[in-house]
Formats: sequence, C-alpha cells, structure tokens
Amino acid sequence: MNKEPMTEYGYKKLTHELNDLKKKQRPETVIELDIARSHGDLKENAEYHAAKERLAFIDGRIGELSDLLSRSQVIDPSSYDHDKVRFGSTVMLENLESNEEITYTIVGSTESNAYKGLISYHSPLAKQLMGKGEGDEVSVTLPGGKQEYEILEVAYREIDFES
Repeated sequence: MNKEPMTEYGYKKLTHELNDLKKKQRPETVIELDIARSHGDLKENAEYHAAKERLAFIDGRIGELSDLLSRSQVIDPSSYDHDKVRFGSTVMLENLESNEEITYTIVGSTESNAYKGLISYHSPLAKQLMGKGEGDEVSVTLPGGKQEYEILEVAYREIDFES
C-alpha cells in the first residue's frame, strides 16, 4: 500500500470534502432520486437519470477519498531541516539556458497547483530534485524537452494554499 504524503491542510481539506459528500450531498441526491422515481416512467425521466448519474459520481468520489485518506501520511514540513530537497521544501532554481529563476514548493499530489508554484512530489521535476542540495545541477526531461537547472536555495517556508 503506497503511502500518500500530505500536509495537515491537505488532510483536513480531503476530510471536509468526504464528510460533505457523505453527510450532505449523498443524502440529498438519494432524496432527489426517490422524488424523480415517483414521477413514473423512468425511460424519459431526465431528473431521474441526472440524479442517478450524480449519485454514481458521489459514490465514486467517496471511494476515491476514502482510499486516499486511508493511505495518507500527514507530514509537518516545519518539523525537520531542509538542507536537502524533501517533501515541503521550497526550492529556488535557475534555468541554466535562460537564466530564468523559478521557485517551487513540493507538496502532496492532492495539494499541487502549478500556478501557485506548488508541485506534486510525484511530478518528474520533484522526483529529480529530491535529496539534492544547494549548488547541485539537475537535468530534467519535461514535456517541453530537456531542461538543466541549478539549485540556488532549499528552504522551508510556510506554505500558502489559500491565496
């Protein structure tokens, strides 16, 4: 069973979604389904089919979230040194071809958001960075081709998931 590392924030977010699905959305959809079923002929009953599809989606998502949470490993990145790249590290890189500097923070797969610089530890870039330190050079094959980076800084910074 593969452990799924995540922060406390990610764990709480998934737990909240699971509770909402189980306690609110699923019961409401079951009621909608019963009401639609009472309208008679199910072949041409769009409300019935929509509620049935929604229920199937909710049940699938409940299964997915339950599995993720059962494998979750909540990690507090502020509790250890970031002398090397690890889960929760913020890494400043320099593209050796373009001299462009970029910063990424390595987070759990359910917490990633590339627009905010939050990349999944499952991503090709994160996998190449893990265990490396400041001054190390990393060659990464990305969808756009091979890129060469130098690690300028590895640090822990408070992760901002909200903004």
